[in-house]
Amino acid sequence: MERFTISLDESLAQEFDALIRARGYANRSEAVRDMLRRELESHRLSREEAPFCVASLAYVYNHHERRLSERLTDLQHRAHDLVVSTMHVHLDHDHCLETLFLRGATTEVRVLAEKISAERGVRHASLNLVPAESEGVHDHIHSRPRT
Repeated sequence: MERFTISLDESLAQEFDALIRARGYANRSEAVRDMLRRELESHRLSREEAPFCVASLAYVYNHHERRLSERLTDLQHRAHDLVVSTMHVHLDHDHCLETLFLRGATTEVRVLAEKISAERGVRHASLNLVPAESEGVHDHIHSRPRT
């Protein structure tokens, strides 16, 4: 493990300490490591340097919308190599929340998310990408975060 030192003015250090306490970190090092990971992964994604990812796509839709459930299921089946799992929740008499857990090429995951989000009747879609390394062994894929 490599160590480095940073200097903070007192008010910034106090704010940081309050933040890490509120988030439940045991120490500054763990908090800084998480912040660095988040920034590095965000940078990789913005520069398209993350060819493989794991992801979740959450969206709310009106299940009364004509054939929408069928269209969404069809999109998932056509992307069966990306879709690991789907969770479906009934929010009320009209609306459902679905979360897709995805794994695969980042560009393909983004394309699927855009197709689903663009379906008439889908709203509040949110894609969370985590860059990952891919390792194909034992006739299946192992995925792990890059940092």
